[in-house]
Amino acid sequence: MVSSRSASELAEVLGDWPMGDGPLYLKLTEALRRAVNGGALAVGERLPSERALAAALVVSRTTVVTAYGQLRSEGLLDSVRGSGTRVSPGLAPARPDGWVPGGRGHSLYEGMLNGSDETISLACVGSEGLPEVAEAIRDVTAEDLPALMTESEYQPQGMYALRAAIAERYTAEGLPTHPDQIVVTTGAHQAIALVSSLYLRNGSPTLIESPSFSGCMDLLRAEGAEFLNVPLDRQGIDTVRVREVVRERTPHLMYVMPQYHNPTGTLMSPARRRELAEIAARHGIPVLEDFAYTGMRAPEEPPPISAYAPRDAEVVLVDSLSKTSWAGLRVGWLRAPVEIAERLARRKVLADLGTPLLDQAVAVRLLPQLDQLARQRSELLASRMAFLEERLRDALPDWEWRRPDGGSSLWVRMPDTDASVYAQVALRHGVELIPGPVMTPEKDAEFREYFRLPFRHDERTLDALVSRLARAWSDLARHGPCEETPMRLVV
Repeated sequence: MVSSRSASELAEVLGDWPMGDGPLYLKLTEALRRAVNGGALAVGERLPSERALAAALVVSRTTVVTAYGQLRSEGLLDSVRGSGTRVSPGLAPARPDGWVPGGRGHSLYEGMLNGSDETISLACVGSEGLPEVAEAIRDVTAEDLPALMTESEYQPQGMYALRAAIAERYTAEGLPTHPDQIVVTTGAHQAIALVSSLYLRNGSPTLIESPSFSGCMDLLRAEGAEFLNVPLDRQGIDTVRVREVVRERTPHLMYVMPQYHNPTGTLMSPARRRELAEIAARHGIPVLEDFAYTGMRAPEEPPPISAYAPRDAEVVLVDSLSKTSWAGLRVGWLRAPVEIAERLARRKVLADLGTPLLDQAVAVRLLPQLDQLARQRSELLASRMAFLEERLRDALPDWEWRRPDGGSSLWVRMPDTDASVYAQVALRHGVELIPGPVMTPEKDAEFREYFRLPFRHDERTLDALVSRLARAWSDLARHGPCEETPMRLVV
């Protein structure tokens, strides 16, 4: 069976194709050529019509006609009357490009792999390092390294000293925890991947908030998740809807972000956490609660869902040091019942045998300072958010957002504007943004006017960012799709 690619899907494959110098038709031709030669587009795969792709990329139809025509002349594409344009069947299959099975191939991670230094990427919400991280690294190197060098075991569950420190912290916060309940991971991303691989199989019903974080959705989808979408409001996930969904079909896993939901920044209320724990326990549904999206924080934070759950309930809590201390410190962990932690540790062996001991030793040094580091990060991000909001109100008064409870992003609405269309125009002004539908399990049209706007950058970068966004907004309003005539542009 010949596969086909919709215009919006092909736009995602092409990523930041408009960046750089030169006419759009040449850049589009090169992007399509890379996609064919790199295996992102399979031999024989049918491409969207010229008109549909032009609409998705916000360019003139002439731009697409010219690009398709050039690739036909090179033998990479061919066209059959009544069947449209396809990747030439006679080509040798390219090697796989490495996309995650089940993922969408969106450019969420494209900037990390092939991004331009000139582009301001809104796909990432990582944090620059705080000074205390450098101090901890120096202390580990000077004082702890000789002892670490005597270690010859991989320790897949994590250094006992770190697991004990994490367990002690949870216990002090009112959540009794034993070190054997902790598995140290290479960032929260790996922790979520391990939990997904434990609970999910092809077609596994998975209850998830909508919107949600697209990176984690790809992890879940890669393990076969079939999403059961539940909306959220100012109090967090809609537990009335959760009950309805569970009555219709029992999920194999619930994935929720109670602590500063990504992308909305919502802090789930204590009542919703308690109710969710009760629903999960009553129906025997494992819960994955993701606490890794911290940053700016509220003065008071409720206990995790784990604190409301019965002792034998399968609630796995995932957290990380990366958002608080430094994105480059890839140390995360999960807290689970002992039996589940042991099973996850065995899966960790398959992944990488163990998180680097040097990183774990740095984490041991940082954990006693975590509250102080969290305050520093929160104050820094609150200041940057205030700066960004002021600039947005001045430069883009039509845009709407609700100040988040915490986290590191605004969830921005552009009234009567398709964010996917705006994203294509923004790319030409040096900004990579992720449209709202990408951050939903089924690309919900409900969020077509939204996008996530991180405020992690310094004020100078935020100022430049808003200027670029405003120019893109003005261009879209004034011109719509960018018209160009290739013959006129060749000089």
